[in-house]
Amino acid sequence: MDRTSIVGIVLIMILFVTWQYVTAPTAEEIEMEQRYQDSIAALSDAELREENDPPVTVAAGDSVVGIDSLQQAQYRTRFGAFAPAATGENREVVLENDLIQLTFSTKGGTIRRAELKNYAKVVEQDDNQETKLPLLLLNDEQNKFEYIIPVNGVAGDGVRSSNLFFEPTVEGNTVFLRAPVTGGGYLEQKYSLEDGSYLIDYDVRFEGMNNIMASSEGIVQLYWENHLDKIEKNSQYEGNYSTLYYKPIGDDTDYCSCTSDDTEELDEQPLKWVAGSQQFFTSALIADDRFSSAVLTTVADRDRLPDDELKVLISEINLPVGSSASETFGMSFYVGPNEFERLRAIGYDLSDVVSFGSSIFGSINRWIIRPLFNFLSSFIGNMGISILVLTLFVKLLLYPLTYKMLVSQSKMQVLKPEIEKLKAKHKDDAQAQQMETMKLYQEYGASPLGGCLPMVVQMPIWFALYRFFPASISFRQENFLWANDLSTYDSILRLPEWIPFMQGHLSLFAILWAVTTVIYAYYNSRHMDYSAQPMMKYFQYIMPIAFLGFFNSFAAGLTAYLFFSNLFNIIQTVVTKNFIIDNDKLRAKLEENKRKPKKKSGFSARLQEALKEQQRQQAAAQAKKGK
Repeated sequence: MDRTSIVGIVLIMILFVTWQYVTAPTAEEIEMEQRYQDSIAALSDAELREENDPPVTVAAGDSVVGIDSLQQAQYRTRFGAFAPAATGENREVVLENDLIQLTFSTKGGTIRRAELKNYAKVVEQDDNQETKLPLLLLNDEQNKFEYIIPVNGVAGDGVRSSNLFFEPTVEGNTVFLRAPVTGGGYLEQKYSLEDGSYLIDYDVRFEGMNNIMASSEGIVQLYWENHLDKIEKNSQYEGNYSTLYYKPIGDDTDYCSCTSDDTEELDEQPLKWVAGSQQFFTSALIADDRFSSAVLTTVADRDRLPDDELKVLISEINLPVGSSASETFGMSFYVGPNEFERLRAIGYDLSDVVSFGSSIFGSINRWIIRPLFNFLSSFIGNMGISILVLTLFVKLLLYPLTYKMLVSQSKMQVLKPEIEKLKAKHKDDAQAQQMETMKLYQEYGASPLGGCLPMVVQMPIWFALYRFFPASISFRQENFLWANDLSTYDSILRLPEWIPFMQGHLSLFAILWAVTTVIYAYYNSRHMDYSAQPMMKYFQYIMPIAFLGFFNSFAAGLTAYLFFSNLFNIIQTVVTKNFIIDNDKLRAKLEENKRKPKKKSGFSARLQEALKEQQRQQAAAQAKKGK
């Protein structure tokens, strides 16, 4: 490299160093740039933590401090006219009566948790011991209850009220939570609670907001995401009885699926109320007038939920809000137990959230079984004794039919020698046996189906009780004998989870039902003829064993009822057959029936003609085969 090149490089380096020194920022400019970078970093962190959260949170406790001009500009961009409510202190406000304690959060202005004072959550420990905890609703950290308000100058859907800080004011039994708006307006949520009630008077007020609303459609969306935590011991049945219910204006109550993910798009259907209901507790939002439309979603897929979470209920509800300077949308918030009479008193078919069923069985539960239990429990202190008395009442009511059934069985017993003779006479011809047996029954005035009627009559009661006990809060945590809770299974022994169908426990009432069913079947079938259908003899013993896995996890109230029913059946059968029915008189009556002239009914004649034709065809086929 020559001398000229070296001189040129040195001069360039001198010029570069001189330029760096001249253009370098002052200490004040460096500090300002650092504050700017810190603000941008804080904004990015907030966006990552929660969509639409305040962009900067520099907190001492829960209070936001140190807001500079840049941050204020960011708040105005993100919250528009709601920028004054974008910062504040997150505090809790309590409102309570003799039944419920409500805790509100000033951030979002919503119910943070609701404690029901007269109810408890029971947690079963590994040693089979149970611990009672306070029963809380609406307390999951992931819950959301927010209004999405379209605001001028704010991108996206608008401002979410869950990101705003509300100023609380308590006046007697009323809490006012107000979020200010630029220009003197505000968004206000008002909650009022009377003594002796779970019903909260709830109003949302839009004051001086007509000029800042970006939408001219007059709609504000309420987004309600309710994560249901497990409360009951049997979470499987709790899940099956938990979903979103809704009441369309002028139509019957409907609901989302209870067992799988579901979405109901009610775009053109005004609603009176929407309720997130668990097995025994409900959180319902009731419009004074109506909600204009809604999209309701339930998430029940266990693969999408944590172990301690039952379901997620999402309600996207549209509120019709006009364009006037002052708008109030009135509602009521019910947060409490599924007590049928209490819900019925509110009206609007809200009692439909009690899962008694919507068919005829639901009507039996609502208007027959429920009032009957209420009557019994009014003077019987224990619900288990009430079940025993109800079983006795049903058995006495059906005894005339039971008596006819037992008489029919005794007729079969008296005719058994005659039937044996027919079998011996036609031992190689099953068709002839069947035809002659039918003729014998007709001659003596007996019917093999005479014992089925009492069972058929009782089936609606059984099906109704199948829905009644897991849905009626009257049996929740009610003790009886070894059962601690008649609304769920009565576990007396832990079992390994790998044992199929037993769900890790053993229910004593279910075992007693199965044992007494086998005993009753054996006693009744001793004199019955199963030669035509030999498998039926064994099926009656296999059936209760097979159903044991099903009833093992069901409500102890139902399995106790079935056990008591079997006991009364056995007692009625033994007493009636041995002390009331006289077999000698019955035999004489049958002989008298045989001597009477018979008039064949159309059905009997057709049946015998069909049997004769079948016998003729069988004989013709055998003759052809012999040739």
